[in-house]
Amino acid sequence: REFTIKGKFYICFSIRLCLIKKLLPHLEDRRRYHEEFVSSTSFHGVHNVVHTQSKARRVLWLLIVAGCLATVIWQICSRFIYYFSWPTTSTVVVQYVENIKFPSVTFCNLNRFQAHAVSNLKVIFLVWNIVSAILKKFAMEDKYSQELNDFLLGNQNFSIKEFTRKNGFYLNSSTLLECDFFGKPCYPQDFEHVFTEYGNCFTFNHNDLSAKRVSLSGRGLHLLFDVQQDKFTDEPTLGYTDAGVTFIIHSPQELPRFDGLGLLTPVGMHARVAIRQLKSIIQEYPWGECKPDIKLQYHKIYSTNGCLLECKARYIQDWCGCLPFILPGNGTECDLLKFYKCVYPAVYDIEIKGLCTVGTHNSTCPAPCEETDYPTTVTYSNLGGEKAIKYFSTKLKKSPEYIRQNLVRIEIKYHDLSYKITQQQKALTVSELLLGGQLGLFCGASMITIIELLEYIFTNFCWMCIFLLLKAPEMPQWNNPSQNQPTQKEKKRGIQEC
Repeated sequence: REFTIKGKFYICFSIRLCLIKKLLPHLEDRRRYHEEFVSSTSFHGVHNVVHTQSKARRVLWLLIVAGCLATVIWQICSRFIYYFSWPTTSTVVVQYVENIKFPSVTFCNLNRFQAHAVSNLKVIFLVWNIVSAILKKFAMEDKYSQELNDFLLGNQNFSIKEFTRKNGFYLNSSTLLECDFFGKPCYPQDFEHVFTEYGNCFTFNHNDLSAKRVSLSGRGLHLLFDVQQDKFTDEPTLGYTDAGVTFIIHSPQELPRFDGLGLLTPVGMHARVAIRQLKSIIQEYPWGECKPDIKLQYHKIYSTNGCLLECKARYIQDWCGCLPFILPGNGTECDLLKFYKCVYPAVYDIEIKGLCTVGTHNSTCPAPCEETDYPTTVTYSNLGGEKAIKYFSTKLKKSPEYIRQNLVRIEIKYHDLSYKITQQQKALTVSELLLGGQLGLFCGASMITIIELLEYIFTNFCWMCIFLLLKAPEMPQWNNPSQNQPTQKEKKRGIQEC
């Protein structure tokens, strides 16, 4: 054990000698190093403070250097504060093109169901409201609960999905009287069936499968509908009192969303819709609210509406063990009783607890990083004069009153062949945060000056560490100092080994 302690002592002693002889310069050398740094540094003004003989001039230069240094620190701090506030700017660019993609348009009849299909139309609407509550907020009044309970108990195998598909609004040659897209005829089979809160709806240019484009402004999609009020109806006691066609213009990759966004054309009217294409590019968090890494399972592109539907589908699947047909997914379809007993309360719970939120970066469905909207300008006129009414009356073999109460004409066209890009950009990037301007303006400093200062600080820090090590308490002495202390020969050998 004594031999081991002696060995440790020799090692420590050798290290101390090495630090004294090799790494820690003499006081004169350290002073000379400081003078050389002051004389040669590119940090302007420092050598005037040190080498000026006049005390007044030295004080003046000291104040100047300190003031400039304080100004630089203030400027740098303000730039960092501004940078970490994540500022943004928005630019708007209008791009003119030779041709432009035509959007998808989804049409629905405000008269949703065939009147002859059911004896109690009110119950059917109550059932459909429970289904469509997934897509929009709806609260059922208690006065209808008993009537609805009786219907559900007596019709447990009733499928609202199949009933709506068979007995809802349909699109054929009797309801779509005219269809023209850019001078070419279109037909009911060019429309894709989709379920919305309005029941059966039909989308033109669904999923951009035909890649329809427009190369001339002022022309587009022209349609003439017959809503057939005598065959289709809504329930006035539940607040459905309108007659006509509602439609929504949306991106081909996105699902139609009518809640508060649909356009309405009443019967006997001619609607002219001028559209523009608006692309919005949003910065990722923390500058903006988007998250570029979010992907949807059942949608090609990310949208807040698609994300919201998938979020609701996951919660309902977990709670009820089934999936409503109106939501995306591959789960077992919910029957009518589960819709009423489980799905409807689950949707209400999702809304109350905020389990599926939209908007900010920390919400379930943040804003998309890029989206395409179609702002519209709509003008209306009567469907036609007396001659037009007589023409349609003769052509369709219907009375003039029927024409005024059932026909709807819609024209959708681009205002011009251009699209507007609204892009959110970083107001201050990392390259603009570089502080050379302030350093050079006030102190004549540059990146080389910063490296000089870092080298100077590091060198002095190392000397300070060595000095502290040398001031550490020495090893305790043993009983026989003559045996424990190394000889002069051993000291020289330790220095040479070091």
